[in-house]
Amino acid sequence: MKKNLFVSREQDWRVGNIVYQVLVDRFSPSKDKDNKKNLYSHPQQLKDWNELPVRGKYLQDSKVWSHEVDFWGGDLKSLEDKISYIQNLGADTLYLNPIFSSLTNHKYDTLDYSKIDPIYGTRKDLKKLSKMIHSLKMKIILDGVFNHMGASSPHFKEAQKNHKLWRRFFRFSDKSPTGYISWMDAHNHPELNLEDNQVKNYIYKSKTSIVQSYIKQDGIDGWRLDVAGNIGHKILKEITTAAHSAKKDSVVIGEIWSYPESWFPSIDGIMNMHGRHIIFSMIEGKMTGSMAALLWETMIQDAGIENILKSWIVLDNHDTPRLTTYFDALWMQNMARLLQFTLPGCVCLYYGSEIGMKGGNDPEQRAPMRWDLVENNSTLDFYKKLIALRKSHRALRIGNFIKIHSQHLMCFLRTTDLMRDTIMIVVNPLNQTLREPIQVRDGRIQDTTIFKDVFSGKEFVLHLGMLEIEIPQHTFYVLVPQIKQSPEGFDLHSRIV
Repeated sequence: MKKNLFVSREQDWRVGNIVYQVLVDRFSPSKDKDNKKNLYSHPQQLKDWNELPVRGKYLQDSKVWSHEVDFWGGDLKSLEDKISYIQNLGADTLYLNPIFSSLTNHKYDTLDYSKIDPIYGTRKDLKKLSKMIHSLKMKIILDGVFNHMGASSPHFKEAQKNHKLWRRFFRFSDKSPTGYISWMDAHNHPELNLEDNQVKNYIYKSKTSIVQSYIKQDGIDGWRLDVAGNIGHKILKEITTAAHSAKKDSVVIGEIWSYPESWFPSIDGIMNMHGRHIIFSMIEGKMTGSMAALLWETMIQDAGIENILKSWIVLDNHDTPRLTTYFDALWMQNMARLLQFTLPGCVCLYYGSEIGMKGGNDPEQRAPMRWDLVENNSTLDFYKKLIALRKSHRALRIGNFIKIHSQHLMCFLRTTDLMRDTIMIVVNPLNQTLREPIQVRDGRIQDTTIFKDVFSGKEFVLHLGMLEIEIPQHTFYVLVPQIKQSPEGFDLHSRIV
């Protein structure tokens, strides 16, 4: 293994970091809520923090659902008060769902990219937050919604009036009953004409563009691109190049729901929803553990390990049911969590997941943060163990992936240039105890070495490159080789790097 490769990975903050995702409106209650009430105008409604979001009715005039304009009052200043919580949790990066001026609470319907929505604050507040994040040796990423804007945008309204400049910004068509093309035919999301050079200059190409100015002027470290799969390879590559020209080590992460293979180097990483689907399918019994490991191996081979290491492993977010609602059984939840922290990639934690918040489909999974659940929380305790495990084992952050052959189990190694980093994951999703001989595909580890599970303390002895593993139903092992001297000073590995 090339040592310089692993050193460069270790020096690249984009590899294997822990990302914490926040919906600003729902994360921390504002101390200034009463004075902010005048900022919410019809059809927007301001709710109490202890209320849960419920699905509403379609508002024809506004082209949105009523639950899309229900607000809970969080803002950038209230978020500042909780940064210490995110840092103490062990997150390396803060990712914010859209914060640009818009009509809805999710803010995927931008009115003006140059403005932070007043209900959240100002660009001065964003700069202050970025400075705070960097002082804590963390990074900050914004959500870029550059495929479409909101139908309420003054720019789009000018375009509908045939304004000379703004008309070219959007995609108009006689085929649509509205006269314009909308993303997924959602009439509140008129698509941008990203093929137009003036649109490109405005969004990302020029030094004063939205993509570049938020990096250079506001101090952000990159973008998560909404519906990146619909933007396409060519334009994604141009956006990524523009971001890198503003800050060499900035990151561009694409929301990709398809197979990852073809999307690099157009972007730095993806939201690895395909990887999530493999994990869930195995836990649900739709495929064997061995097949799940094989599919991850194939995906990594096709997409490239360097790209997968920068991609985000997502278990739940604002578009999916929360994990604790998707899986009822605790073993299912914990098995998914374990794999999120041990497979190659960055961990993306959705706010509240670490405390076991529940929530079904939109808008249930977007409930306000339950700060009352933080104390004495067993789910949070388990996440802290996983975070500590990842922080203390270099291979889990920057290591290669080696599939281990098995009949029923999901087994793999994470390895680096250093033998002492090697770590082995064994997962049994079946409802029966399994006993299998497992081949340990790392010849640097010497015969008779003991492998110890970090959770149960169980030990297995390596014999001629094999471990005889017995693992109960619905259980996982994280096996670490015990590299140490005998009482008399003998060390099997003293001459092995």
